[in-house]
Amino acid sequence: MNLKDNMIIGLISDTHIPDRADKIPITVLEAFKKVDLIIHAGDLTSIRVKKELEKVAPVLAVQGNMDRYNNLELPKSIKKNIEGIQIGVKHGEVYPKGDTQQLYYIAKELDVDVLISGHTHQASIEKIDEILLLNPGSPTAPRLTDPTVMIMKIENGEIDVEIKKIGKPVCSALNFEKK
Repeated sequence: MNLKDNMIIGLISDTHIPDRADKIPITVLEAFKKVDLIIHAGDLTSIRVKKELEKVAPVLAVQGNMDRYNNLELPKSIKKNIEGIQIGVKHGEVYPKGDTQQLYYIAKELDVDVLISGHTHQASIEKIDEILLLNPGSPTAPRLTDPTVMIMKIENGEIDVEIKKIGKPVCSALNFEKK
């Protein structure tokens, strides 16, 4: 992988394909069309997701709780230095879900500046002390929120993150349409 002075990275998590969606939404592929790298924070549930995303850009992916259930052989965590910034990726299985104090300590254990995690199916950006905690949410199975991914730009040592809504809100618990 050829790293350069500025990078555009697509962040995604909790795709749950094929158990909660048939395929990666086309809007995700459109949002990622200019990225140099894609980071998936777990719960792909099928290696097909990684292969599909690799058609767009190189992919780093970690194992989520549902990936273990589906026997996907992926690392539990990844640490990567991009333009002098230490980036960590872990699914983020902490309870209660999304507990930022626990995620902060995971980032400290990994010795990273940025921790990308998933598991909550809700996008979030939070900075605690010097550590940036990112969760891209879920493009296919959001929980009481919009389906999302993130675009992270790293330029001259600066990080800019944008939450990208890639569709209208969906929540199977609130789907009142008769079938």
